[in-house]
Amino acid sequence: MQTRKLGYSELYLTTIGLGTWAMGGGDWKFGWGPQDDMASVKAIHSALDQGINWIDTAAIYGHGHAEEVVGRAIKGIRNEVIIATKCGRVWEGDSREIGKSLRADSIRREVEASLKRLAIEVIDLYQIHWPEPDEEIEEGWGTVADLVKEGKIRYGGVSNFSLEQLKRAQAIHPITSLQPPYSMFRREIEEEIMAYCGSNQIGIIAYSPMQAGLLTGKFTKERAAGLPESDWRSRHPFFMEPQLSVNLQTIDQLRKIANKKKISLSQLSLAWVLRNKEVTSAIVGARNPQQIEETAKAGELSLTKAEIEGIEEILAWRINNL
Repeated sequence: MQTRKLGYSELYLTTIGLGTWAMGGGDWKFGWGPQDDMASVKAIHSALDQGINWIDTAAIYGHGHAEEVVGRAIKGIRNEVIIATKCGRVWEGDSREIGKSLRADSIRREVEASLKRLAIEVIDLYQIHWPEPDEEIEEGWGTVADLVKEGKIRYGGVSNFSLEQLKRAQAIHPITSLQPPYSMFRREIEEEIMAYCGSNQIGIIAYSPMQAGLLTGKFTKERAAGLPESDWRSRHPFFMEPQLSVNLQTIDQLRKIANKKKISLSQLSLAWVLRNKEVTSAIVGARNPQQIEETAKAGELSLTKAEIEGIEEILAWRINNL
């Protein structure tokens, strides 16, 4: 699988990365429902077998559980994989409530806890998960910079930052990467952020490129209606009317382009995200080996000008009908 250089760093990421949000399980506020840990470990090993060289996780996923699963999966093969995790979301004991802190002492506790759960000595990419509280951004990012100097982490990145917040952090310490939501249905970064990152050597790692599974083409109204309460998607407007019907009609039209190209809708969605040179990699989630085997192939695909123009027409129709 091809790799792209991440920002100014010396990290070369495969264009597809494995996301572990769902692997945290369903017993927390933003869980994806029940998850089999053994299947998660097999999915991680399958991703590595497919040539994917990096894994994205976060302390908050399952309140530490996803990091523990990753740690179990990479035992004995640490040097073969790049590990990215996140800080800034905290919790107390068994509480389902999620706190927000970018205070120096909080981040230092978080990094030690993540290192322990992952069973590694250094984190390759440590990202501020959300820019909240906003007034603590400078303290939090300054702490990340200190952790780089101390050798706890190799590089620091941010996630979900606005353009103004990126500029504030960049003034303190160079940002290696930004992890924003980016898909055919979420294009906000194209307005200003993508250009800023390109001109400042900040790599973009797109999360939710298949819009939480919606752009896999496997969703129906019945499946959306049957999502368990423990699955956060059951409460999201994309999976509820009136948006759901428009989204499914859009997907039906996109599927025609995918079928003509003889690829899956998932692969088309990923190739569309990766068409931008500013995007280093796209994160794909998986709960089992079969899911990652399909999406990993998208890292080698490219779209023609005509295909991109056809997709744009379909996406314009969607916007006009929402």
